[in-house]
Amino acid sequence: MAVRQLRYDDDPILRKKSREIDVIDDRIRTLAQDMIETMYKEEGVGLAAPQVGILRRLIVIDVGEGPITLVNPVMIEKEGENIDLEGCLSIPGKNGKVNRPKRVKVEYLDIDGQKQMIEGFDLLARALCHEIDHLNGVLFTDKVIDTEEE
Repeated sequence: MAVRQLRYDDDPILRKKSREIDVIDDRIRTLAQDMIETMYKEEGVGLAAPQVGILRRLIVIDVGEGPITLVNPVMIEKEGENIDLEGCLSIPGKNGKVNRPKRVKVEYLDIDGQKQMIEGFDLLARALCHEIDHLNGVLFTDKVIDTEEE
């Protein structure tokens, strides 16, 4: 496993749409492990493959309950509103208030290729939305209501 180099907000790869993963092989498993290691080193709660330069639909999240790896995540339900501060490992030093759903439901494949569903509330819902946005070339700054510089 290895810590990967992060891409930052001026990198055009962060604005591109990621491709679905057809086969979960050892390369994808290694990428997922590297992403988890990178997320922990950078003290984030989520990381999307484009943030390490890979245009594939893969995200990892840990909001304090252990890491979750989501392959080809698809938002199938969202409900409510929750305005709160967000930041991003790819946009250091900038935070902003973003309106996200209070509750979401996401279908995905786990690292073994099994179809799963996760329901997230509050921080987990926010992290899921934020990371799925990355897979579509969208940054939190595109949705920000009010910004704060560190």
